[in-house]
Amino acid sequence: MKRILTMMATAALVAGLSGCAPYYGAPTVSQSATNQVMRADKGTIRSVRYVVVENNSPVGTLLGAAAGAALGHTIGKGHGKDLATIAGGLAGAYVGNEVSKANAQELTIHLDRGRTIVVVLKGTQFYPGERVRVIYNGNQVGNVEPL
Repeated sequence: MKRILTMMATAALVAGLSGCAPYYGAPTVSQSATNQVMRADKGTIRSVRYVVVENNSPVGTLLGAAAGAALGHTIGKGHGKDLATIAGGLAGAYVGNEVSKANAQELTIHLDRGRTIVVVLKGTQFYPGERVRVIYNGNQVGNVEPL
């Protein structure tokens, strides 16, 4: 009897938790996007320009500086160790800043309703002539996705 109750409790737990499981492979949206009315337009990509988005957060730079200083501190003795720590911190800060930058595409999109917009998107891969759907959240472009 105890074994049956344990199996039933386990089945109920698995069934209850499965409702919380994410859909793997599905796009992620922010919490603020829920229950919002958004507008969508269809269009064609006219041109693509590759750009790099600057690092607006000091986190990468700070982590790089800390890691570089820690590595530099393991080198040398006396004043040489101090110089190695400073040089390591500076080199780490530079590398951390560069790693924090993101590749992006600047898309010029001609909408079917006659308007042309320009959008910069990180982590995407679009091509001229490709048909897309542009999703607006208020006056901001929330996403661009292939049709």
